[in-house]
Amino acid sequence: MIIKSLDVSGFRNYDRLSLTLHSGTNIFYGDNAQGKTNILEALYMCSTTKSHRGSKDREMIQFEKDESHLKMILNRKGLDYRVDMHLKKSRPKGIAINGTPIRRASELLGMAHVIFFSPEDLGIIKNGPAERRHFIDMELCQLNRVYTSDLSNYNKVLAQRNRLLKDLAYKPETIDTLQVWDMQMVHYGRRVISERRKFTEKLNQIIEQVHYDLTAGKEQIQIRYEPNVSEEELETAVEAGREKDIRQKSTLTGPHRDDICFFINGTDVRKYGSQGQQRTAALSLKLSEIRLVEEVARDAPVLLLDDVLSELDSKRQSQLLDSITHIQTLITCTGLDDFVSDRFHMDKVFKVVNGTVVSEN
Repeated sequence: MIIKSLDVSGFRNYDRLSLTLHSGTNIFYGDNAQGKTNILEALYMCSTTKSHRGSKDREMIQFEKDESHLKMILNRKGLDYRVDMHLKKSRPKGIAINGTPIRRASELLGMAHVIFFSPEDLGIIKNGPAERRHFIDMELCQLNRVYTSDLSNYNKVLAQRNRLLKDLAYKPETIDTLQVWDMQMVHYGRRVISERRKFTEKLNQIIEQVHYDLTAGKEQIQIRYEPNVSEEELETAVEAGREKDIRQKSTLTGPHRDDICFFINGTDVRKYGSQGQQRTAALSLKLSEIRLVEEVARDAPVLLLDDVLSELDSKRQSQLLDSITHIQTLITCTGLDDFVSDRFHMDKVFKVVNGTVVSEN
């Protein structure tokens, strides 16, 4: 897959922007707070319908405007596709593919495969479980539309159940409806847990070799999926925890409390690993994500590197850059330092200054 162009208006600090991208390596350089990351965010939005920052639509629209437009042209297996996105401050976003509006944003998922790698991702190992669940969910949603639907339905049911638990204090007569939400939560929850387990098993097969290579055979890594409760025990656990849920006014059991853990040579990296080991494990995870997309989707993803090189030592920089020469990559950095200039081929270079992007070659 190749992203050919991006056009935006009224998005972040860009009044208007029109970019034609190279199929190889695209470098965006400039001082901080000039708009480099906003370009990657726009591409990520057009591919996944969401901001990698977790921003709401209205937060990405220029302050003095009521709406923003994004257009991305991509080529997949020889065919061009146009994705149009219309962000609005007071209404849900509108999305069209090749000029035809889609009813649900989830219909876009799977058309474009992008992998976002930022300095924050280097902390995915040591940070809280919510970030690791987000990683699993975003990757699975790009690869599996059924999972996207199941996860969406699970989250909707969970929200309704939590609302009911809060309302029971002054609407005790509604307790009979709790069983209805429980049945739906178990149904969708089992499917979510099952797919997360399969995903982790597949990822394990890939990351083991990737990490072995990165560490010159010194370390063996393993990912363990740690569900809050298994598929088989979910229904029983929900029933057993119902009274506690009512007291706490929140759902305490289910895949929304899952986690994945990383072990190097049998040791929990989050608890006992060095910062270097944690960062190498995170790098292995991102490189494995690329290979996973290539195997499952049988297509090359587009890699978005947001100022990651400055956070890696020279060895890990080389390992990363040597691994991505075969896919389209967009890299942001503050300057074209000697490492990038001397060690890595740059197909297209853009200078970014205060919402203005100029191609230098």
